[in-house]
Amino acid sequence: MRRICYAGTTVSLLGLIGLCLAWELWLAPLRPGGSWLALKALPLLLPLRGVLKRDVYTLQWSSMLMLLYLAEGVVRGMSDTATTSATLGWIESALSFAFYLCAILYVRPFKQAARAKARTNLPRD
Repeated sequence: MRRICYAGTTVSLLGLIGLCLAWELWLAPLRPGGSWLALKALPLLLPLRGVLKRDVYTLQWSSMLMLLYLAEGVVRGMSDTATTSATLGWIESALSFAFYLCAILYVRPFKQAARAKARTNLPRD
C-alpha cells in the first residue's frame, strides 16, 4: 500500500507541475503567447526533492500546499468560461486531491508509530 501511495504522490506532483506549465504557456493561457501565471508551478518544485526521497516531513507540509492548488482548480473549473480552461481546472483539482490523499495515506503509519512510541515513553506516576 505504501508503494502505491508513494507512486501516487510522485505521479500527481509531476503531473501537476506539467499541467500548470502547459496550461499557462500553451493550452489555455490568459494572454495569447503565454502568461506569467505559469510561475504558479514554482512552489510545486519546492517539495519535489523531498517527495522523491520519500521524506515524511516534506509529504506532510506539501499536502497542505496542495490544498491551494485544489482550491484554485475548483474555482477555475467552476468559473472559467472557456471550456478548455475549465476542464484543465478540474484536472488540476483531481491531481491535487490525488496528491493530498496519497500523501496522507503514506504518512499515516509513520504518525501512528510516533504516537505509539510517545505513549510508551510517558513517565509513570
